[in-house]
Amino acid sequence: MWRSSGVQLLSAALLLSLSGCASMDVLVPNHVNALNGTTIKIPCTFTSCYKMDVTKFSMNWTYQETLNDTQEMFMAFYKKKGILPLRSNSASNRFGERVMFAGNMDKNDMSITLSDVQMGDVGYYNCYVINPPDRIHGHGVIQLDVVTELPAPRDSTIAVAIGASVGGALALLILSMVVLKCLRRHQKQELISEEKMEEEGKLEAEGVAEEGTKPAESWTVMSPCDL
Repeated sequence: MWRSSGVQLLSAALLLSLSGCASMDVLVPNHVNALNGTTIKIPCTFTSCYKMDVTKFSMNWTYQETLNDTQEMFMAFYKKKGILPLRSNSASNRFGERVMFAGNMDKNDMSITLSDVQMGDVGYYNCYVINPPDRIHGHGVIQLDVVTELPAPRDSTIAVAIGASVGGALALLILSMVVLKCLRRHQKQELISEEKMEEEGKLEAEGVAEEGTKPAESWTVMSPCDL
């Protein structure tokens, strides 16, 4: 019996390794910035080797002001009611009806939204996921910071002007180099043409000189006596 069970476990492990599935993994951002008074999404998704079984699945969100504080659960998954916010603890007094589930269980998305963000919402948000038979308990931590105003956008006018100036200067430099190269090539061609013409002139002059230095043909005058 033990040997058979061992073979089955080994086969299951082999199938999991071939499928590329390792273990439970919760995916969350490390840090989220929120503007005071706005609605912010706090994402949490997970991967697992096993399909979700709602009769065994477990999920909850907790809040803690600092990492040394006790965690307060403010949202959980109920087998019959689904995912609902908790209304009977200190966390419910903090968030009230401002926190809502915004994920999709069919896509392993456990994200939430927090509306009318307040300065008191600063802290750490924990997303816990259990998806049996996966033995790993998934856990993700998101640090939320609340700001009163967004950073002013950078004035890109100067950067654009500098970029345009640099680009124009570079284009002018490239154009100057091309023109200079063309002029040099043209001058080189003219120089070669002049040298060729001089060479041809020298050859013609030498030919005329050679014809002028040829000896004159001699004529023999025969007397009547020689006939």
